[in-house]
Amino acid sequence: MSALLAVNWEWELRGTLIVIIAATVLCGSLYMILGTNLGARLGFLVALAALFGWMFIMGAIWWTYGKGLLGNDPSWKPVAGKTVIRDMSKLSEVGVIISPFTPTDDHVADAVAVAGQLQDNHWNKLDSAKPAYQQAGSAGSVMFIDSKAYAAGEFVVVNVFQKGGERSPQFFDSRIDFLAFFHKPHYSLVEVAPLVPQRSEPGRAPARSVIDTSRPHEYVYMIRDLGNKRVPAAQICILSLIVFLLLCWLLHNRDKRVMANRAAKALPAEA
Repeated sequence: MSALLAVNWEWELRGTLIVIIAATVLCGSLYMILGTNLGARLGFLVALAALFGWMFIMGAIWWTYGKGLLGNDPSWKPVAGKTVIRDMSKLSEVGVIISPFTPTDDHVADAVAVAGQLQDNHWNKLDSAKPAYQQAGSAGSVMFIDSKAYAAGEFVVVNVFQKGGERSPQFFDSRIDFLAFFHKPHYSLVEVAPLVPQRSEPGRAPARSVIDTSRPHEYVYMIRDLGNKRVPAAQICILSLIVFLLLCWLLHNRDKRVMANRAAKALPAEA
């Protein structure tokens, strides 16, 4: 009774048993029908070839539309050892800008000067209304909080710069890019400004956030991980195609041997 209750209530075990029984009934019933008509060995080859042919078709559909068994989605990852840049003078040392930058006491002017150098070094400043700005800003905020530099609500994202990410090869002025399998590294730099500490009072609405101009801006340096969303489906598609073609080759060779045996002259019976 305890075993039956475990099967009924533990969804992990119940789901596993359902998949095993369903696969056994589906494949087993087809093999039983083919085995009774073609024989045990030939029926097994035909059933196995049909299974891998179906897996090839499903893998091709998953690979094309990005459905089914999926890998990791693209995401922003920290640059090793260079993620949080708290000093503007370190921007040239980590390779963000080429010319060295010396901060001054005017932090607002320093941020404007750094933004100009970034654009001179082919960094593109994103519009805050674009989804790419929000995605990079959210990822940078999480990394900034994880670094223990500031807590949530103590800073605000003011700018997002991106560089790289071009695809190749492209033809006809980039109008045809479905063969662009190669990508340059895609970097993002999130500019963060600290906020003036606000005192919250019970019964009053929170005060409006104000950027603290007495402290310098800081930066989060990230690189784009393209992920492997379609890799599992591609592996299923390619491997299933290889096994399917191998089984078809075995069936073809068997048919050739059968036809050769049938075409051969019968040996005379010995007295």
